[in-house]
Amino acid sequence: MRISDRVAVTLMHHTARWSVRYGEGLRFAGSDLPRPTRLRVPTRHGLVTVWSYEPPGWEGSSAATGPSHVHLHGGAWLMQHPFMDDWWCRYLAATAGVRVLNVDFRTAPYAVFPRAQEEAHDVAAWAATRGPVSVGGFSSGGGMAAAVCLMARDTSSFVPRLQVLGVPALDLATDVPAGAGQISPSLRALVRRAYFPDVESRRSPYASPLLAPSLEGLPRALVMTAERDTLRRDGDEYVRRLRETGVEVWHDVTPRADHYVLTEDPARARVTMGTVAVEVAAALQ
Repeated sequence: MRISDRVAVTLMHHTARWSVRYGEGLRFAGSDLPRPTRLRVPTRHGLVTVWSYEPPGWEGSSAATGPSHVHLHGGAWLMQHPFMDDWWCRYLAATAGVRVLNVDFRTAPYAVFPRAQEEAHDVAAWAATRGPVSVGGFSSGGGMAAAVCLMARDTSSFVPRLQVLGVPALDLATDVPAGAGQISPSLRALVRRAYFPDVESRRSPYASPLLAPSLEGLPRALVMTAERDTLRRDGDEYVRRLRETGVEVWHDVTPRADHYVLTEDPARARVTMGTVAVEVAAALQ
């Protein structure tokens, strides 16, 4: 990695907790839940911190058995800040009535592909030994959720009940189009150099799920895309391929929105979030 890249990524990594404000206007439920419990979950890369949000009325340890939704935050593999999605984890826990496990996986500049994907998979597999599991995330986290489902299928490690892919990054081998979108070619280039420095690795199905030879055997998918998002092609094409293989898909496209899909129209977002919560609850019954 270039020295200038390392400086830029290190700055993004360590300032995310103060700079990221996405979702603050979407705290529709769950604000009264207690602070999440810190778990330390074993993975092939050692212990990984996981923040466990429990729904109202649950008693006992966060490590107890029960249904769980494993959430993977965004940040382009450059920001290790799971609390950027605290609003979403609280909402799902309170509304879907399931435990939400927010994974603090390693990112650049301190890790490169496939470490984050493998840590995420291993946490989800661990959760699946304790109850039914769904997997989801936003942006880079959405791409990782798709990758976790592929890894689970390929290794027969566990069977996810549902995948929730919000504005997912699903093809790191392809350039994003130039334009006014929030995900720019320069950001894509930085992500590649920092987290995917091996050019060939960018074509791996676990880096770019859209390039997987087959999508057969994957769980039902909820895919959220935005009309003006430069990553929209990733989500739209993944939906098409999933449907061609017989995988059930609910696809929601937010009109006039860019990558921060839910913040553009909070009233519409409330409906979309409610639909996801109902689906997660049903999948994990």
